[in-house]
Amino acid sequence: MDKDNKQQRKDTTPLPHREGQGESLQYIDLYQQAVGIIKAYSAEPMNAVRDEAFADFQRLGFPSKKEERYKYTDMAALFEPDYGLNLKRLEIPADPYQAFRCDVPNLSTSLYFVVNDSFYRGEGSEERGESIHKRPNLPEGVVIDSLSKVAQEQPDLIANYYGKLAKTNADGITALNTMLAQDGLFVYVPRGVKVDRCVQVINILKSPFSDKQTEGGLMVNRRVLIVLEEEAEAKFLFCDHAADDCHFLTTQVIEAFVGDNAKLDLYCMEETHAKNVRVSNVYIDQQRNSRVNHNVITLHNGVTRNKLDLELNGEGAECSCNGCVIADKRQHVDNNTLITHRVPHCTSEQLYKYVLDGEAVGAFAGKVFVAHDAQKTASQMTNQNLCATKTARMYTQPMLEIYADDVKCAHGSTVGQLNDAALFYMQQRGISVKEAKLLLEFAFINEVVDKMELIPLRDRLHYLVEQRFRGQLSKCEGCRLCR
Repeated sequence: MDKDNKQQRKDTTPLPHREGQGESLQYIDLYQQAVGIIKAYSAEPMNAVRDEAFADFQRLGFPSKKEERYKYTDMAALFEPDYGLNLKRLEIPADPYQAFRCDVPNLSTSLYFVVNDSFYRGEGSEERGESIHKRPNLPEGVVIDSLSKVAQEQPDLIANYYGKLAKTNADGITALNTMLAQDGLFVYVPRGVKVDRCVQVINILKSPFSDKQTEGGLMVNRRVLIVLEEEAEAKFLFCDHAADDCHFLTTQVIEAFVGDNAKLDLYCMEETHAKNVRVSNVYIDQQRNSRVNHNVITLHNGVTRNKLDLELNGEGAECSCNGCVIADKRQHVDNNTLITHRVPHCTSEQLYKYVLDGEAVGAFAGKVFVAHDAQKTASQMTNQNLCATKTARMYTQPMLEIYADDVKCAHGSTVGQLNDAALFYMQQRGISVKEAKLLLEFAFINEVVDKMELIPLRDRLHYLVEQRFRGQLSKCEGCRLCR
């Protein structure tokens, strides 16, 4: 190992491990040994809830497959390897604005980067007195910046929201993220402000080691806090990419507060690689007459576990939650949703579709909870799945739990294979078996893609999905990080 790599590993904390005493013990030991470093390189509002999160993780540990919401993914096994953590905040010498040219054609965005868990402010920006969240293309009062940085400058603003939705006493993964996360992204849109231009956030995973093939890999714990006040509107496109060919484990917790008459469009697209493990928990709170459009797209991955907890807490609120999954080889994608209707006159709609090839494993567990007073609720949940091979596996569990008597709620789920009659029909007309299979898969997944309200993104996804079905990594033109 060369001198530079030794220094980088010295400044990057490996996880201690105790054989036979459970996977959670290495993280408990880590926190007890490194809590001073963790807090020193973060901010007080994040540190204020850190010890409580640690106590909750000690009590909860990793969720087991015996827990209803985690029955399809072995969480403890995902966290068992000895990952390194960049607790001392080693800088990674790279300018993503120069290296990354991943734009959706015809989609004008405000572009930002998060490298691992650190918001990229730009080299020399602070010395020049510049603040990246005061870009001229953002409306007055809008803040898009480092969560830790804003927490240092405006601690009360962060403290009012941070950790209020992501309860550490109910979920071991959220507790783990809260006790280890040191930075992330903060977005604030004040009352009545509409951000017309889509905000594109590129999450880049990049190893701090000079040896990109180092054993153990890197663990990243990222936080995202989004606050939309009354009558505010914003659109976000989060793109996850892995820049290095090494093992990554990412935990991510997103908290989104959507005020009265506010509108939030949130698109989350993953295009990493087979060595990547992604565990994301999203918490959304909706108030009166608010609108939320949440979309999760998995085009390429290793193991992915997405959890969505959305609460409709104001009358007239509406949400549309959609998922698009394409997996092959030994990839694993698990989506778990909980939509809670607390008050009357709210609407929720879910549509998740999977296409699984090879030995891929997919899982969808969705639950709609309607409280006693939530009369006039309208809810529709649909999960449709296509297993293109006999070795692919899909687990599906749609659920309704209703305590009100004046509601319109429905759910449905299907798992099937390609239609032999349709394949034969197309072959009779000169279409090859491979092309016929691709056309059927594309037509199947197209319903979810067409629900994307960002038209340029929708057009780009049509292209990416087609390339994915053709067995190609969906790379964006000009992008050098993913190659």
